[in-house]
Amino acid sequence: MLLRREPVGALEAIERLGGMQAQAPNPPYIGLWSRVEGFEFDEVSRLMTERRVLRIVLMRGTLHLVSARDARVLRPLTQPLLDRYLTGPAGWDLDGVDLRPVVDAARALLEEEPRSDKELRSLLGERWPDRDPARLGWAVRLSLPLVQVPPRGLWGKAGTARHTTLDAWLGEDAAAAAEPSIDEMVLRYLGAFGPASVQDVQQWSGLQGLREVVERLEPKLVRFRDENGRALYDLPDAPRPGADEPAPVRFVPEFDNLTLSHADRTRVVSDEHRKRIFTVNGIIRATFLVDGFVHGMWKAEKKRGEATLRIEPFAPVPGPERAALEEEGMRLLAAVHPDAKAHAVEFVS
Repeated sequence: MLLRREPVGALEAIERLGGMQAQAPNPPYIGLWSRVEGFEFDEVSRLMTERRVLRIVLMRGTLHLVSARDARVLRPLTQPLLDRYLTGPAGWDLDGVDLRPVVDAARALLEEEPRSDKELRSLLGERWPDRDPARLGWAVRLSLPLVQVPPRGLWGKAGTARHTTLDAWLGEDAAAAAEPSIDEMVLRYLGAFGPASVQDVQQWSGLQGLREVVERLEPKLVRFRDENGRALYDLPDAPRPGADEPAPVRFVPEFDNLTLSHADRTRVVSDEHRKRIFTVNGIIRATFLVDGFVHGMWKAEKKRGEATLRIEPFAPVPGPERAALEEEGMRLLAAVHPDAKAHAVEFVS
């Protein structure tokens, strides 16, 4: 949906993308603004308060914005990844600890009312004073499907992150409609990000051993080879634009699926520039696209009532694309900071 904005609702767009990385609350809104025709920021906030869209830990063990339907389907499929974290080297100090009563107690506490991590740690520490409450809280987050409830995640709203269980948030009756299928998960991924390799699917999901799944699905797929001879798979009727397809300038937010959903992203960003947008502390910086390729980074801020978009190119931007970036940047600022008394786009070295 970056070649042309699609006339779809936010819910459909989120599902078509297989969910959106949501480590920070605001980036998914920008990602949808760049993909959806006539996108209104309040639409996602409304979907969240109506419990049709929610924030939950899924692929790669990271927070995602997904539909309620997808949360039910994807959360059980990503549990093996979270179990691997729990039983791996990071969980060494929990060896021999019976976590079942801890998880059961946490479930009851979180279903009683949404609680912050700090509140949960304090309550667990009272019951297990001989254990590190921070580590118990970490184990609970890996063991239970937890929803980060509003107002956290609503556009323009601030608030402490508080959690309850997926069942408590959606109602246990909704669980009966969920049919988790790893095959369907892979097909959904290819629908959003194909053509892609087995390694790409594993990078996106965080799961291992998906080669046999892809091989089982191969009769339903089309297969290609990239420049390095790697097998790429796609859905037969998926759009595959040619190299001459025009690609307009686009602003892509932090943590966007575009930069996180493949093992090999050289189709959109060079390895050299990827190192610049992936920071050592886990931040994936916002980028902008010129002709479908990452050409630099951007940042928007508002000070003393004036909103400014600063564009940092990796290389000189040709005149027509520079003008298009200025125009698109002004539209972005108007959407993000509609109450600013002035808007400006600046190019910085």
